Amino acid sequence: MWGGRTFLEIIQELLETHRGKVLGAVFGLIIGLLIIVFGFWKTVFIIFCILIGYFLGKRFDDDGSPGDWWDRIFGER
Repeated sequence: MWGGRTFLEIIQELLETHRGKVLGAVFGLIIGLLIIVFGFWKTVFIIFCILIGYFLGKRFDDDGSPGDWWDRIFGER
């Protein structure tokens, strides 16, 4: 059925050749399940919190430790 390839090899090939399609489908599935489980507005809030967390984490990665970031925002002026 799979031509002697393992499931992981097939997934790896799909990600290499159709990355956008696969990631888009997975993202759509996750969003759809969140809307079914939590409802539309709670899902929007969850996505908003994830985005805030992502951007804060990115700033930590780019600018150093959280302590440096905290001092820069709330330190002496």
